[in-house]
Amino acid sequence: MSVFANTRVSATVGGKVIIMEAGRIANQADGAVWMQSGETVVMVTACSQPLERDLGFFPLTVEYTERMYAAGRIPGSFFRREIGRPSERETLVSRLIDRPVRPLFPKGFRDEVQVLASVLSADQENDPDVLAVTGASLALSLSSIPFSGPVAGARVGRVNGAFVLNPTLTDLKNSDLNFVIAASKEAVVMVEGEALFVPEKVVAEALAWAHAEMQPLIEAQTELTRLAGKAKKPLKASPDLSGVKNFLAGAVLEDFKAALAIPEKMRRKEAKKSVREKAAAALAAADSPYAGSAEAQAALGEILGELEKSIVRERIRREGLRIDGRDTRAVRPILIELSPLPRTHGSAIFARGETKSLVATTLGSSTDEQRMDSLVGGLTKKFMLHYNFPPFCVGEVKPVRVSRREIGHGALAEKALRPVLPLDESFPFTIRVVAETLESNGSSSMAAVCGGCLALMDAGVPLKAPVAGIAMGLIKEGEEFIVLTDILGDEDALGDMDFKIAGTADGVTAVQMDIKVAGISPAIMASALEQAKVARLHILSEMAKALPAPRAELSRHAPQHTLVEVNPEVIRLIIGPGGKNIKAITAETGASVDIDDSGKVAIFAPTLDALEKARELVLLYDQRAELGKNYEAKVIKLLDMGCIVELSPNLEALVHISQLALDRVERVEDVVRLGDVIPVKVIEINGDRVRASRRVVLQENQGMAWNPEDTARPSRPPRERGDRGRGDSRGQRGERERGGRERGGRDHR
Repeated sequence: MSVFANTRVSATVGGKVIIMEAGRIANQADGAVWMQSGETVVMVTACSQPLERDLGFFPLTVEYTERMYAAGRIPGSFFRREIGRPSERETLVSRLIDRPVRPLFPKGFRDEVQVLASVLSADQENDPDVLAVTGASLALSLSSIPFSGPVAGARVGRVNGAFVLNPTLTDLKNSDLNFVIAASKEAVVMVEGEALFVPEKVVAEALAWAHAEMQPLIEAQTELTRLAGKAKKPLKASPDLSGVKNFLAGAVLEDFKAALAIPEKMRRKEAKKSVREKAAAALAAADSPYAGSAEAQAALGEILGELEKSIVRERIRREGLRIDGRDTRAVRPILIELSPLPRTHGSAIFARGETKSLVATTLGSSTDEQRMDSLVGGLTKKFMLHYNFPPFCVGEVKPVRVSRREIGHGALAEKALRPVLPLDESFPFTIRVVAETLESNGSSSMAAVCGGCLALMDAGVPLKAPVAGIAMGLIKEGEEFIVLTDILGDEDALGDMDFKIAGTADGVTAVQMDIKVAGISPAIMASALEQAKVARLHILSEMAKALPAPRAELSRHAPQHTLVEVNPEVIRLIIGPGGKNIKAITAETGASVDIDDSGKVAIFAPTLDALEKARELVLLYDQRAELGKNYEAKVIKLLDMGCIVELSPNLEALVHISQLALDRVERVEDVVRLGDVIPVKVIEINGDRVRASRRVVLQENQGMAWNPEDTARPSRPPRERGDRGRGDSRGQRGERERGGRERGGRDHR
């Protein structure tokens, strides 16, 4: 129990108690809340401040951060502190928070608002991201900032066919879907997640079930806001612009309708620009009732935006025709070009209408895996999909940097394709896919999914099934609604929903939904999912015409791979002191050698020749002697009873003094010296003890056949001078003959 004054409420969802407290922390913030589930704690604050000038948009900033101390960890950065640049995970969760709360601020509100969510404690079972979504809504509801909440965040999974709300991280390992949902009292307002080929019907059922189960979170927020919330700031009264709207409609309505009937995006953009210029001139004309009205000029953009929205929506409702002349269910024409980039491992250009994506696949070894610091420890990723949206793809000039939107779209496409990738055991490559948006007119993230699938297949990655994606829109007026297939960029901006659905012919693999209305009913959801399935199957059929299956072989430019198994005891020898041996293999062949503790060695090389050479060098450290095989052996130790020779790295044998020459040998040094290379034949293998003979090789050179019985070790080997050893060698263990004395000093006589 806290020693600080606070107001607490709780809600039980999914069998877990979620605690919400106000007054305990951050009391100088406009709104602050302590969210707790199990031992996971998230603090969320909300603050605002007025700006000196209107920026023309609502300046909302949402930042989610994970403090490493929350999980008892020290950051892995050089500075041992959380670096200022957010991780990919933090960026994605920030977007999860932003998307459901942004539409709930009143239109025309222009104060700067900042929402900060910080993970203070993480039990590694209860994920803090959904707590942060609910906490952001509650912090804003408690504050004086105008906000039309509450909304709540939750995760839904399905384990053994049963839906689970807010499953633990352990539960998610056995779940075939993982959706993060934000919902109001009335309806679902945001969805983001992935699934393992789940049917559309199950997706709709999951969302409806989760919405009902989340209601205690809405009720708890309402109660805490009643107990501890502040009075909301009054909004400035909006000026009456109805006269200006009517004036502009009379001046440019027909021109605007003509402009919005132009199918091509850039031509339409120029026509709309001309309409705007005409409208501005009409307002400023001497005979205009609004000549000299700064207020009317300032509202011009907003008024034209509303006029455009009404024209487009009314045409769809009355005529069933969209901006580019399609009906509500048609998919834009699809064009596909395979292998446009000659040096990449796989590539494709996927175009749907005026949206075009160039996608490249690169294969690498395990050393290319992405390594990340997180609350649950160091993580690695073998599959990465990066989405780029350069300004030229929409004909603009802007700074080139990776935006949150690009990170989010890349993560969505990555989720869509991940379920169809082969298992690591059968395809151990690290895979990176990069989608370059060349042209954009809506649904470029789904073009990245389709193009990414084709580029992977072009690279020879054995996917389980092809994946395609489609973006659905919505026009809703009262109870009447129209679902739009394959929306344009303008239809996204002017419509009420952006619902992206990706999957195979068998089911859904990823979804992302944002809506701009109060909510959508289960009927709308089901209709959108089924209409999307029809479109997805059409796109998959077009992709199959271009490339029906993955290439049978990897690109000649892709790294070559093989997997060998060695005795785990020789791993240290392959690596060598300070990595000396493995570095030498890499330097000589250009190959990457990854060794597992189990003895599995993965070799990635730039060419087949380099692969084979690296394989031979690795296996040199795990040799097994072959009975009757001749070797060029190096003398590495002299004994009274004979000498120890190295048949190959880490493979040694004893050559008894009686096997050194054709005649009797009195002293070993009379025949061989340290460092000599002599021909020998393996004549006996007893476990890891190997005996070899030089005499047999000499006999064979004189035409005498070798009889193994002639060289069998006698039961009592003759003792030579000082010989107290045994006539064998523990070659595989690298042990030297015990009891003999080394005579290396005479090697340089």
